[in-house]
Amino acid sequence: MTTAATAPNINMAMSDEEFAHTAALIRARFGINLGPQKRAMLSGRLYKLVRESGARSFSEFFRSHLRNPSDELLLSLADKVSTNHTYFQREPEHFDHYVRTALPDVTERLQRQGTRDLRMWCAASSSGEEPYTLAMLQREFFGPRIAEWQAGLLATDISADVLQLAAEGRYPTEGVRRLPAGLAERYFQHHPDGTSTVIPAVRSAVTFRRFNLMRPEFPFRAPFQIIFIRNVMIYFEEDTKRALVDRLYRATAPGGWVYIGQAETLHGLGSSFRSVAPGIYHKAAT
Repeated sequence: MTTAATAPNINMAMSDEEFAHTAALIRARFGINLGPQKRAMLSGRLYKLVRESGARSFSEFFRSHLRNPSDELLLSLADKVSTNHTYFQREPEHFDHYVRTALPDVTERLQRQGTRDLRMWCAASSSGEEPYTLAMLQREFFGPRIAEWQAGLLATDISADVLQLAAEGRYPTEGVRRLPAGLAERYFQHHPDGTSTVIPAVRSAVTFRRFNLMRPEFPFRAPFQIIFIRNVMIYFEEDTKRALVDRLYRATAPGGWVYIGQAETLHGLGSSFRSVAPGIYHKAAT
């Protein structure tokens, strides 16, 4: 059977030089490290871009587009090479800690400081399951008092495609049922076609924006008390991780909490965060 990636009208073979140049471009712009074993995967993901450009081979596309890529091409390239695997209740221990420890801790500290501006950032939001879960649990924690707080959250990703899906907030009902008892009933509208949509009150609490974590400086007006940036640094090289963690530290408020993937670690990256549990880190209060 002929697949899109092997269609005979487009030769997707890459020379060593072409792969090395393309991988270096992706690493420099997006932080994603693609070793030689990823050549076939990269070829398959870029097939559509090559076809839409009118090129008849990857080599032609490389010469005419990738040597000096336009901003538009870079945006499309980010969509194609980013990995967006997620689902509701992924690594549930983090959500439990968020409700039982992080939210009580930061809200008490904020009230002592005379403010109710709770700033949260989901920095690798993918198709939205994680930030919506955080927003639902936030509402569960505050109850009727949520109106007294500035308590939404920022959700960012490098891929415009998944951000569009996230903003729609529509998911297979079977996946929604992974959530703790009651959340699927209180915060979703269920449809006959087997899908469920996040209710407007929760959708409006999450602001989705495109953002590249490789920016040398984060342009936020104030630091965040809680940051979720899970299962993204596994794709980065050591130097890229180290620089990102330094930016994350500066973007975290004193006493704030940072969640990374349970299979990830900040050990050896020169981080000043204190490790609390697998994938959970704390910044000392001043």
